Amino acid sequence: MKRVVVALGGNALGNNLHEQMTAVKSTAKAIVDLIEAGYEVIISHGNGPQVGMIRLAMDGLTATNPEKYPEIPLSVCVAMSQAYIGYDLQNALKEELLNRGIKQPVATVASQVVVDQNDPAFKKPTKPVGAFMTKAEADKLVAEEGKSVMEDAGRGWRQVVASPMPKEIVEIDTINALIDAKQTVIACGGGGIPVTKEPHNHLKGAKAVIDKDFCSALLAEKVDADLLVILTAVEHVAVNFGKPDQKELGNVTVDDMNQYIKENQFAPGSMLPKVQAGIQFAESKPGRKTLITLLEKAKDGLAGDTGTIISTQTQEAKV
Repeated sequence: MKRVVVALGGNALGNNLHEQMTAVKSTAKAIVDLIEAGYEVIISHGNGPQVGMIRLAMDGLTATNPEKYPEIPLSVCVAMSQAYIGYDLQNALKEELLNRGIKQPVATVASQVVVDQNDPAFKKPTKPVGAFMTKAEADKLVAEEGKSVMEDAGRGWRQVVASPMPKEIVEIDTINALIDAKQTVIACGGGGIPVTKEPHNHLKGAKAVIDKDFCSALLAEKVDADLLVILTAVEHVAVNFGKPDQKELGNVTVDDMNQYIKENQFAPGSMLPKVQAGIQFAESKPGRKTLITLLEKAKDGLAGDTGTIISTQTQEAKV
C-alpha cells in the first residue's frame, strides 16, 4: 500500500464558513476515492483565508476593549484555524467513508511546528493571508495599522506575514502512532502552529504563518510517504504561464524544475513554493515523487494520467 500525503489548497476549503462546509464535501469525495483505491492517505491543508478571517475577528474584539480582550497572537489564530478546518474536514470525510461502507477512523492533530527564531523571513514578510483587497484598501491598512501588504499573483492585494521554514513537527510521534493504528490523519494544518524553542523545554508561539507546502513536504518525509500530492487550482504546472507559448509540464525531473526556477518561471507566493516543496520531497529519498494537480484530478494523477509529476530521474517520473 502506497502512503500519500495530500496537501489541500485553498480552493478545496472555500473562503468562509458556508463556502467551507460546501467545499469539504467534494474534497472528501476526492480523498475517499484515493482511500478506496488502496492508498494510505495523510492530509494537510492551507489556511490563508481562514486565519486571516480569524485574525480580523480577533482584532475587532481587541479594538472594542483592549484591556478586557488583549491582542490574540497569530500563532493562536493558526491553532484556531486548524481546529475549525479539521472539524469540518474530518466530519465530511467520516460521512463519505461511512456512506461507502468504509469503517475508517479520522482524527485531526493540533500540530506545532518548530521554526528558527533567527530565520530571515521574520524580517521580510511574504506569506499572504486573509481576504483580497483593492490597492486603496491595502494602502489604508499600511497607513493606519502599519501592516505589510503585497500584490498576490494579479488577484488583488493581501496582508502578508512572516513565513519561516519548518524545521521540526512537535507531534510527529503522535501522528505516526495514529497512522500505524490505521487512522486517516489530518495534521499540520495551515503549515502548523509556528513555535520557537525556548529555555527549559518551553515552546513559544511565533508571529508567522508557515507555508503549508513546505510543511507538507516535511510531514511527508517524517511519515515516510511514497508520494506528496500538492493540490492546487490548475491541472498542470506550466512554464511561460499566460503567454502564447505556454507549456504544461507532465513528467519532469528535479533538474528540469531547478532550471525553470532559475528562469523565474514560477510566481513567488503562488506556484514557486509548491514546486520548491515538490523538489524537496522528491530529493529526500530514492523513489519518492511529487504530484501537483487539481483536487478532482488527484486519482487520475496518481494513476499517471495527468498532472505534473516531479522525480529525480525521468524513468522514475510515472507514478
